[in-house]
Amino acid sequence: MSVVPVSTMDGELAAAAEQGRVSGLAAGGQRDLRAVAAAYPELFPANPFDPAVFGTIALATAFGAPWCTREQLRAANLTALWVFAADWRIDYLARTADDVDGVVERCLSTADGAAPDAGDDLSRLLADIRDELAAAPAFAAHRPAWREELRRMLAAMRREWAWKSARTLPDLDTYLDNADNFGSSWVNVSHWLVAGEPGALDRLPALTAAGREVQRVLRLVNDLATYDRDVGWGDLNALMLGADRDEVTRLVGKLARQAVGTAAALAEHCPQEAAYLARQVGFSTGFYRVTDFWGEL
Repeated sequence: MSVVPVSTMDGELAAAAEQGRVSGLAAGGQRDLRAVAAAYPELFPANPFDPAVFGTIALATAFGAPWCTREQLRAANLTALWVFAADWRIDYLARTADDVDGVVERCLSTADGAAPDAGDDLSRLLADIRDELAAAPAFAAHRPAWREELRRMLAAMRREWAWKSARTLPDLDTYLDNADNFGSSWVNVSHWLVAGEPGALDRLPALTAAGREVQRVLRLVNDLATYDRDVGWGDLNALMLGADRDEVTRLVGKLARQAVGTAAALAEHCPQEAAYLARQVGFSTGFYRVTDFWGEL
């Protein structure tokens, strides 16, 4: 019978303790998100927003930036949750182009400081997020960058809705160029404005560009995991656009290497932010092998 060295067991204990700490951060984040959802029940119906949705969002942010506190992760958690609400409102509830345009225009107006209509829960939650972020010292100077990532995300959601409505499939390159609809770049900028290192904000444009590269990887990793659901929900997916699973998998590997390389080039001045981007790729690659975020309809 072999005996495991004490040093190995010590390593296992330390690794499990760290994973437990990060899971604790995620548990706190999940409670925050469930409280928000309870305050906006019209935005978050039980199907498909089952309890696991809130838990997996919180896990993703905690494992992406495990050096942060629960308070520092709140911006990423809230904005990620809002992306899900916007995606649901545009992709699945909107029936006409006017519906979509109205959502986009009201949200951008709210981002610019307007008071949302009382019955517009999506804009009301965005206003809450906007006001929380405004308390961060960096927000005033970098608000245009935050607003631009929101604009890009909403424009990409609108573009995909138009493709589906017209039953006109883009080619894979055009689809990937629209990866802003995934929303992670807006979440990244929101997170960095609250929890970024001082040197990172000086390089926010370069970090944002690196985050958009990561976003393309996450878009495809998600699609590989959610093809059957996307077919059932009538959503678009890279596997519907002429490339088979092996081709998309190879493309994921190529884009992931490029994205991690771009992040690594920023590590000298922005080590935590570069690590955060690399960890997004790693977490998503592992997570989507098992499940995805959405609950059942």
